[in-house]
Amino acid sequence: MRYWLFKSEPSTWSWDDQVAKGDRGEEWDGVRNYQARNFMREMAVGDRGFFYHSQKEKAVVGIVEVIAEAHQDSTTDDARWECVDIKAVAPLPRAITLDTIKAEEALSDMVLLKNSRLSVQPVRAEEFERICDMAGYSE
Repeated sequence: MRYWLFKSEPSTWSWDDQVAKGDRGEEWDGVRNYQARNFMREMAVGDRGFFYHSQKEKAVVGIVEVIAEAHQDSTTDDARWECVDIKAVAPLPRAITLDTIKAEEALSDMVLLKNSRLSVQPVRAEEFERICDMAGYSE
């Protein structure tokens, strides 16, 4: 299993919107960045990820699961753009802010801190586990 981070502006698509989709999940559509698209092409069903609210909140707020591998993005006819489907797994007991992540030495190499504009990005297993611990989340 691999781990990822999915960023969204809450005013566009929030954690609550994701949760409302239930087990059927939703396409992570509209991504128009080649690197983010390529990361989605690497994803497998069952991979887990963080749901991150960008803009004002700037915090990891929940756990999601990839439920469909990369396929044509339904928001465009351009074959270059693909997306995965994800579903909400669980909210984090405590949201983990970007400032908290920046202050944690064990997370200093996260892609989130190196390429903050990337909307879909990998997370190393130890980073995933550390943030889950900080948030008080365990499966």
